[in-house]
Amino acid sequence: MKTGFQLTFYTLRSRRHHGIYVSDWLVDIAQNIGIGGVTITDATKGIGHDGKWHSASFFELSDQPLEIMMIADEELSERLFKYLESEQPNLFYTKSAIEYGTI
Repeated sequence: MKTGFQLTFYTLRSRRHHGIYVSDWLVDIAQNIGIGGVTITDATKGIGHDGKWHSASFFELSDQPLEIMMIADEELSERLFKYLESEQPNLFYTKSAIEYGTI
């Protein structure tokens, strides 16, 4: 059993940072820092922190909401957030303390 954090970032499929899709950018950062797993979940629709509806349609997926979730111990979480603070990607996130492991 280990303790750490579940980190979940919320964005849109079309959002970019430094010309790269935010979801891909976060996965690359997580891997470089040493976070072992990242899950990206597509949402059908949602209301953003701007109060507007965002959704995927049959013809257009660019406005589709995404959740990018990762599990990290305290050290990796601190490293990730220190890097994100220097980059200022303007991402909404949640950070929840958890217990995790494999059985």
